[in-house]
Amino acid sequence: MKLLIQRVNYAQVCVDGEIVGKIGKGFLVFVGVGQNDTREIADKYLKKMLGLRIFEDQNGKTNLSLKDVNGELLMVSQFTLYANCRHGNRPGFTDAGAPDMANELYEYMLNEAAKQVPVVEHGIFGADMKISLENDGPFTIILDESLL
Repeated sequence: MKLLIQRVNYAQVCVDGEIVGKIGKGFLVFVGVGQNDTREIADKYLKKMLGLRIFEDQNGKTNLSLKDVNGELLMVSQFTLYANCRHGNRPGFTDAGAPDMANELYEYMLNEAAKQVPVVEHGIFGADMKISLENDGPFTIILDESLL
């Protein structure tokens, strides 16, 4: 699993010109599911992501979590996080999870996140999505197996 987390002031995702998910201050998270990912792995990533203290406190220190700032969450599936560019210039995606399995884990993560975060919005799995955001900082973190 790979998560690309962006601290944002706002973000939205559109499909066919319609907004399907929109948040204010919080995290825009691109979710890449790998071939061997499980619910147990997804739980570890959610715990780490939701515990990240990357919002500033009253002293300007990055010391507050999403919950501490009443932040919102926008999660977007993105298999391209598994791009393999080692050979040639055309990326391969064979390390990404099969669509059915990846969608099941993505939906699982959305449901689990909603148990802890009051506002959880999302894109549409497999759709051609347009993302708009204002990155706060910018502050972007990549969570993958090397960090857990």
